[in-house]
Amino acid sequence: MNPIEQILENYPIMIIDGAMATELENYGCNLNDRLWSAKILMENPELIKQVHLDYFKAGADCAITASYQATIEGYEERGLSEKEAADLIKKSVQLAINARDEFWDNTENRKNRPKPIVAASVGPYGAVLADGSEYRGDYVLNEDELVSFHRERIRILVEAGADILACETIPCLIEAKAITRVIREFPEIYAWISFSAKDELHISNGEKMSDCVMWLEGEKQIAAIGINCSSPDFIDSLIKEIKGKTSKPIIVYPNSGEEYDATNKKWNEGASSKQFTMCTQRWYEEGAKIIGGCCRTKPEDIKAINDWARK
Repeated sequence: MNPIEQILENYPIMIIDGAMATELENYGCNLNDRLWSAKILMENPELIKQVHLDYFKAGADCAITASYQATIEGYEERGLSEKEAADLIKKSVQLAINARDEFWDNTENRKNRPKPIVAASVGPYGAVLADGSEYRGDYVLNEDELVSFHRERIRILVEAGADILACETIPCLIEAKAITRVIREFPEIYAWISFSAKDELHISNGEKMSDCVMWLEGEKQIAAIGINCSSPDFIDSLIKEIKGKTSKPIIVYPNSGEEYDATNKKWNEGASSKQFTMCTQRWYEEGAKIIGGCCRTKPEDIKAINDWARK
């Protein structure tokens, strides 16, 4: 059964986790690397499990695995064999499942909430390039080539036991179409697709959000549609764009509101957790039923959602 549907049948909101990379950095990891958080699957996997636990304790109903930038190609460039790379991708799911089961084994953690699910992160093709093209969508690959790129990793993630696929930060409709084609090859799995957005109406490559939603509406295995890794300033308008075009649940997990300075490779510190929390409650009232955070959000931000959502 559709795991999102199962949760939303019994609860008014599904809370997803916040940033993995931000927390790994807070634990002392250096992620200035082409593999980003996928590097920690090689170096310190137990730390990834700890971050999942931190988010479950904060109130998350869903853990997104550390596989966003974990690909066969990326690990092979680092000198690993294809099998070693596949094992690390599987490990990303196993770590999240182990954290979930450890958390759920304590009956004190079961009050007024669903059993959390594990969403295997499927990052865009642009992520493996590590050149920012997941925020442009200016790929040289065609749809068939994107299908070939995504197929093996999705197979590994499904076989590892993920409850659902989190196909996230997708910058262009052609990639959403390619991923959807692959998902049809695994009829037992569901997925959400969340786009990166360039403004209040358009995804990153300039296509209208409403057009993307209309294309996905008829896909039975797509369990939710939305936006992630984008400015909170765009979310209110984008929810309206999605809401009028689909009966599927709307998922939003934008960045904290801080902006990245690519020259100095630093985030500004302008946004506050209080501002983010106020936004999340408004997004729920506007129609988003699955809410969490992306870059620069923390367990404290997820706890703040939990505090207003489960009074």
